[in-house]
Amino acid sequence: MIQLEMSTLIYRPVKQVFDFVSTPENDLQWQYGTLATARLYKGVNKIGTFFRSIGHLMGHRIQSTFEVIQHEPNSEYGFKSLSGPLHSQTSYTFKAVDGGTRITISTRAHVVDFFQMDERLLGRKIKKQLKENLTLLKGLLEEKTSSLEAYPVAG
Repeated sequence: MIQLEMSTLIYRPVKQVFDFVSTPENDLQWQYGTLATARLYKGVNKIGTFFRSIGHLMGHRIQSTFEVIQHEPNSEYGFKSLSGPLHSQTSYTFKAVDGGTRITISTRAHVVDFFQMDERLLGRKIKKQLKENLTLLKGLLEEKTSSLEAYPVAG
């Protein structure tokens, strides 16, 4: 079982960070390895909604379907995999701090069918990706406000 947790401080309001992270269509902009993500049904993101993601991991193209299992505006957002080579559950927490938002990501995963992949090796790769993702997210959201308008946020 892979279990990881990390956090970063983003100098933007909680609502802005939450809205961006909890919109699956934004994943391509800040999640390493993501090629496309879309909700399966139109509408707002809430508990019980689904999205599909296509990406690559360690040289393999993967497609997974996810269900939103946590959605507390400006506080928590989480989802679990329903298909794909990994069984996973990921959650984000958002806390207002002086001048910004502390975002924490927690993920648990285990290999179901991933080309005989060693789980320890995969865990190290996922940890590196999560760190890169948070760095990219921080950079995107801390850009000038006028630049941020180029990144749509559903809401």
